[in-house]
Amino acid sequence: MHTLMWKLAFLLAFILTVCFSAQAQHNPGTFTATGSLTTARGHDSATLLDNGLVLIAGGYCNSGDLSSAELYNPATGTFIPTGSLITARDSHTATLLNNGLVLLAGGEGTYDELSNAEVYNPATGTFIATGSMTTARYLATATLLNNGQVLITGGASSIGFLSSAELYNPEIGTFTATGSMATARFLNTATLLNNGQVLITGGVGNYDGPDYLSSAELYNPATGTFTATGSLITARDSHTATLLNNGLVLISGGYGSAGDLSSAELYNPSTGAFTSTGSLNTARIDHSSTLLNNGSVLITGGKGSNGYLTSTEVYNPSTGAFTSTGSMITARYHYTATLLNSGEVLIAGGNNGSFLSSAELYEASYVAPQIASLSATSGAVGTPIAITGTGFGPPQAESMVLFLNPT
Repeated sequence: MHTLMWKLAFLLAFILTVCFSAQAQHNPGTFTATGSLTTARGHDSATLLDNGLVLIAGGYCNSGDLSSAELYNPATGTFIPTGSLITARDSHTATLLNNGLVLLAGGEGTYDELSNAEVYNPATGTFIATGSMTTARYLATATLLNNGQVLITGGASSIGFLSSAELYNPEIGTFTATGSMATARFLNTATLLNNGQVLITGGVGNYDGPDYLSSAELYNPATGTFTATGSLITARDSHTATLLNNGLVLISGGYGSAGDLSSAELYNPSTGAFTSTGSLNTARIDHSSTLLNNGSVLITGGKGSNGYLTSTEVYNPSTGAFTSTGSMITARYHYTATLLNSGEVLIAGGNNGSFLSSAELYEASYVAPQIASLSATSGAVGTPIAITGTGFGPPQAESMVLFLNPT
């Protein structure tokens, strides 16, 4: 028995050693350059496909709205052109559907906001038309629901900010109206919660003048209605909202009546309330917020009181604190940030006074493996021991199986 326990202890130590050694071969917490976009662009979309490639579509550049699209290959670190959009657009939504296709909807076109939509097929590298939205809108939110449909909310059109919402059904390729939000809002967020509802937070609600919103509401797919929930502590727009592994939602930064915000808060779906958490080191708007495989949240770039930002920081849900991490190579906002299957984050394009084609990769800092459970602590030689948890080397495995041996 004592020999078995010694062997088990040795195996656990071995796991930790392997994980630390694997990370030591990398340079965590830093940004490195990767291949450049074939076309400089901002206000575009980036979507991780099921095959591990990243679809970059549309956007805006010095010559106007773009119909071009390209694919980033993490294996080669390069971007290559793919089929073009049917309609040039920027500030649209892009959603990976359960069937592996990508829905692009709305946005702004050459002359006005758009209601039309199209679907990208990775197998053929082409875009095909699908049904049009019931309302033309840009800078709306799009959320993939657990039933496979896509919820489109808010945004703006020529008539002002919108309270309307609609659902896209991939099986029949059509949009239909659903319940409206209680408040018309623009530059808000939409986050799918673990209970299947969608949390809508903040934004600006007055087309003729700033009216920063602290209100929040929940969409229930079962009833097709929105209901009020607790209010934000600080009214804000242009912020981020990120679902954490513990089920809470992190709200960070944005813009309010006092200007750029450094404050952050957490939404608890169980209580329907927002509570304060640690503040950003740098107040910022139009930044990105990416949940990393280690459970922390990477905040990058955006714009602050002194201009475009290269600074980045990481939020630790365990401590409720933000800490600075490596700076981006290039200051940028209105760019895209995409978590790759490798655990790296692809930062691409954007604007810092001119449109950018450059791209860079962030490698997350190491977090010690967390062992959640062992299937056995004793047994005969050859007994399999399943170890579950997180952080067992890149990619972040959730389990591994070891076998006791007589040596």
